[in-house]
Amino acid sequence: MNWKNIITIITVGMTVLVSSCADYLDKQPNEDLTLDDVFAKREYVERFMAATYAHLSNELWFDFSYGRNPFVGASDEMEMSLADAFSQAMNSGSWSPANVLNARIWSTVWEGSRKVNLFLENIDVTPMDEKLKQEWIGEMKFLRAYFHFLGIRTHGPIPLARRSYGANEDFTTIVREPLADCIDFIVQECDESGALLPASRNSAEMGKPIAAAALALKSRILLYAASPLFNGNANYANYFDAQGRKLFPDYDANKWKEAADASLECIKAFEAAGGALYYAASGDPVDSYSELFLERYNKEIIFTSNLELSAASDCELRMTPNGMGGVSYYAPTQEIVDSYGMAGTNEYPFVLDENGDPRYNDDGNPVVNAASGYNDNLGNKFVGREPRFYASINYNGAEWRGRVLQFYSGGLDGKKTTGGYSKTGYLMRKMSSPNVNVVQGKYEVKTWIRFRLGEIYLNYAEALNEAGGNTPDPDVFKYVNLIRARAGMPNLPNTLNKDEMRIRIHIERKIELAFETHRYFDCHRWKTAAVIDNRPIHGLNIDVSGNDFFSRRVVEDRVFEAPKHYLFPIPQDDIARSQGALLQTPGW
Repeated sequence: MNWKNIITIITVGMTVLVSSCADYLDKQPNEDLTLDDVFAKREYVERFMAATYAHLSNELWFDFSYGRNPFVGASDEMEMSLADAFSQAMNSGSWSPANVLNARIWSTVWEGSRKVNLFLENIDVTPMDEKLKQEWIGEMKFLRAYFHFLGIRTHGPIPLARRSYGANEDFTTIVREPLADCIDFIVQECDESGALLPASRNSAEMGKPIAAAALALKSRILLYAASPLFNGNANYANYFDAQGRKLFPDYDANKWKEAADASLECIKAFEAAGGALYYAASGDPVDSYSELFLERYNKEIIFTSNLELSAASDCELRMTPNGMGGVSYYAPTQEIVDSYGMAGTNEYPFVLDENGDPRYNDDGNPVVNAASGYNDNLGNKFVGREPRFYASINYNGAEWRGRVLQFYSGGLDGKKTTGGYSKTGYLMRKMSSPNVNVVQGKYEVKTWIRFRLGEIYLNYAEALNEAGGNTPDPDVFKYVNLIRARAGMPNLPNTLNKDEMRIRIHIERKIELAFETHRYFDCHRWKTAAVIDNRPIHGLNIDVSGNDFFSRRVVEDRVFEAPKHYLFPIPQDDIARSQGALLQTPGW
């Protein structure tokens, strides 16, 4: 996607796939509309807005470029069984400025932002109710902030699309802005959009942002800004542009407080509007965690998007065992399985390292924590784990859709000579519906949760812990414990110090937010990816049956070059078209 394609005039006369909050944009032959035509009528503007929402990525589609989410498969929580998923190139180190466009991240930022800018530059002339017009402006400013966030979290400093660009402009003037300016831009957009958006919406409007969505985005971007990758990173200390501007900031400890304040503001606003952690009617922690991702528009969700039924069915195929008609592409790693705690305790099955991850011996086996009572022999490794494990992971011996799963060689769901199969001996259960029947073609519309209250609780706890002294603030314990209570887990020991709490928060994020596109970015912003993503990932021995099936084996040797791989490269074609005005990401 080159710059001229990105800034090509967009009209509502074209047929565009849009989000579920509106219909397809209809067009009759030879009835293309100019921008003046579009903004002369409210109904055309509404369709234009819907087309802008279409640029939000379907992030549950982990392996296809349409999902624009290679990050789950490029983290230590999952191995994609589809060979040409872009995450495979990232894991092998074979990605580059020449092929990074295949991930479709870079182009999405500018395509979406251009539509927003065209809207903002033309909406003044539209005859309509002024209050509703201001709300629409709030929606579009939120989307512009979100599109820019998608670029910043992958590329660091980026150009800021404050206006639309014409096809004949001088693209050598488009340069990366200092990261601090990029963060400030998003924060300002969040503040302005949040002031214009409603506190809540009815069911017919779900999929559109509320005021708390802007605050949630502010919480997340300020958490990223406070973290080691973006806050005083020595690797980027000498990264200056041609004008001598320093593109990465010096360390500022106050950024943790800013992130904590923003997170608490979001929590208070969302809860005041009726938001709360989701609990299942049954009171079962497994149900509470499972249903959170299946009950559309429940009270924990701050901002979400529907997946069209065709996309939802494709994602279900990837989570469904091949013995039930699926392709078994979404295969959790042994590393994520090893991280789930023991039910009813504060113990984890394995000794944790300084990052909150299981500590591994040289032979690739984790060091068992004797105090946990965990039994790593054979199928016992799945006994007595915390409720979120059973809501998130389909494993050999689990009951699913009416029968017991068999991932061993020769089993109903095991390795096949043709078709897809799980490369690790596990499948993702979280977000998959027990009511789906692939063979019968029975599917359900799904939502992808972009922001939820559980994340903001953990954002607040982490930022507050980092901002404080050696003894964590009581709110740190409060909000982590609220997450654990919903999961049926006991409170953390109240004797934890700051460093010990950091470990607990890291692992709590790993488990609570698993497969939600957080793990990859958490490891990057903490600067732990140089270790975590630069070692083999494991699964079970799917080539055999019997007791040997439960032994660990290496599934993939992964490559991470630090600091190069901490940020995405800019596509080389755009570097060339800018005649070098766009600086390439350090290391690339």
